[in-house]
Amino acid sequence: MCRSEGESGARREMGDRGYVTAEAALVIPALVLFAALLVWALMAAAAQIRCVDAARAGARAAARSEPAEVAAAAARAAAPAGARVELERAGDLWRVRVEARAPGPGYVPVRLGAQAVALAEDSVGPPP
Repeated sequence: MCRSEGESGARREMGDRGYVTAEAALVIPALVLFAALLVWALMAAAAQIRCVDAARAGARAAARSEPAEVAAAAARAAAPAGARVELERAGDLWRVRVEARAPGPGYVPVRLGAQAVALAEDSVGPPP
């Protein structure tokens, strides 16, 4: 007995029915995880930029001979929530460090940080 082409094609299609469902069940969670990682990386990059801006703002304020509390407040205002700000004067330079935890789940131990240095204006004399 000879099988026709239509019969064997129909049997082949019935055998492949579950592959698309199985592939989708594996691919969709991987795509969701990848998208979540991209969003987290974008949020971490934005927080890093805020740390850099905060360190610069604090260093500028300290260099203008603002009180240390005012310079630290300027840095904290520009920093991400919960950031730690340190001011230090070494000779004619003000050094400001800002550290913050990366946004996202608490079990991800990623710390962000930035440092800025500015020359104190009171150390610069009048032009000759």
